Amino acid sequence: MTDDAERVPVIVGVGQVNDRPADPQDGLDPGGLMSEALRRADEDAGGGWLADCDSLALVGQLSFPHLNALTKNVADAVGASPTHLFQTALPNGDSPILLLHEAANRIGAGEAKISAVAGGEALRTAAHLARSRAAQEGSDRKPDALRDAAHRRRTGYRQSYGLTVPVDVYPLYENACRTAWGQSLVEAQAESGAIWECFSQVAAANPAAWIRQAVEAEDIVEPSADNRPIAFPYTKLQVANASVNQGAGFIVTSLAEARRRGVAEERLVFVGHGAAAHESEDFLARDTFAASPSMAVSLTRTLELNGVTADDIDHCELYSCFPCVPKMARRVIGWPLDRPATVFGGLTFGGGPIGNYMSHAVACMVERLRETDGKGLLFANGGYATHNHSIVLTGERNPALSFPQEFEFQAEADAARGPVPELDEDYAGPATIETYTVHYARDGSPRLGTVVAQTPQGKRTLAAVLPDDEAMIAFLTEGRAEPVGTSGTIVPGEDLRLWRSG
Repeated sequence: MTDDAERVPVIVGVGQVNDRPADPQDGLDPGGLMSEALRRADEDAGGGWLADCDSLALVGQLSFPHLNALTKNVADAVGASPTHLFQTALPNGDSPILLLHEAANRIGAGEAKISAVAGGEALRTAAHLARSRAAQEGSDRKPDALRDAAHRRRTGYRQSYGLTVPVDVYPLYENACRTAWGQSLVEAQAESGAIWECFSQVAAANPAAWIRQAVEAEDIVEPSADNRPIAFPYTKLQVANASVNQGAGFIVTSLAEARRRGVAEERLVFVGHGAAAHESEDFLARDTFAASPSMAVSLTRTLELNGVTADDIDHCELYSCFPCVPKMARRVIGWPLDRPATVFGGLTFGGGPIGNYMSHAVACMVERLRETDGKGLLFANGGYATHNHSIVLTGERNPALSFPQEFEFQAEADAARGPVPELDEDYAGPATIETYTVHYARDGSPRLGTVVAQTPQGKRTLAAVLPDDEAMIAFLTEGRAEPVGTSGTIVPGEDLRLWRSG
């Protein structure tokens, strides 16, 4: 294989921003966060890179929806004139790794010499501004940027049963996986607590993290006045913390260009190969909620392509919007429970800037690999357990790899998928619980239970548990018996079909 340093992609600069003014309304907007992150990445790389940048790709943002396409604004703000400008359509969690991979491919194809990637969200500031506007208008409605996002302003079958945003849906995976793995509720929560406690410890030692306070596992999984239940079995400290103003970015170039510009060899981090695969955009059109074929293909293929196993990985970032994701991922690759599954601190403690979390993970991984010259695995997840993209970074070059690299492995994931149950929106009669969750109000009281059920004909359907059905809410949440797999009856209600036991 020809040793062509012009086609070997390396990361030379990384930058992160935590914007926390005393008055949140004075915070930077997403474009300002992206621009500042890129300036810091440029400084980290030794300076002068952005002026010659010929490719700029941004992660889409939702905190300031009136700021639509930001690429030209950000390019102007950092003094760049790239010929290639791109912004993702949505702020999916896999976006930073997708953009990193595409940047590496452009370097490998000779289409670019210097590629910059950035993202940023200012939901802390956006929330304060929205509340201020609501107060001025005399409204008592509490704005919710996630539920109010344009791509989620829909009503229909799924939404009517409480399934609108990711925090409504991921618990379906959590509860199904617990049963498939033979865990009790206590055992499953203990695993979540152990992973999240470790995340909090990593964040506490990371200057770039949003919450720098170590938290005990029991305090993470147990509901309390400061840790209200969100969607069973998740508490506030088990879900992504989107109330942040954070930006991150990185600069990718060729090994040859880095050497020409005098970057020290020990500061270079090499981009390895990776793999992407996706589930159906319709989360009710999945073959199972107890696994993800696309996640498995993304992770296993990435390790195989780089010629490594989990034992060879020195540092790991398993996406952590909700516990079910790293719990599934660590089982795919055999990642031990006692090894940190983050370099940033997780989306609860490091911070959850919607689609841009993995840019922070890239930055922290680069810093770790500069220190240790080892290997790092980055696994990103986006949507409703929908999009999966993994990649390896290394402190030393792997001469067996070449770019550009085709990273889509969708056909393999599709072949591994089982049959998808047909959806029956009008079903009433006997059924079996496939999975479920309970959604909570801000005061900690149940507001709706959602049951995903299977009919005797093997079809999938939804049923609701109203908050006044205290016995059923208790059955679903107390853990004395496992609800998944139990039988019941779906009966017509005033607005929704309702789940009844027996």
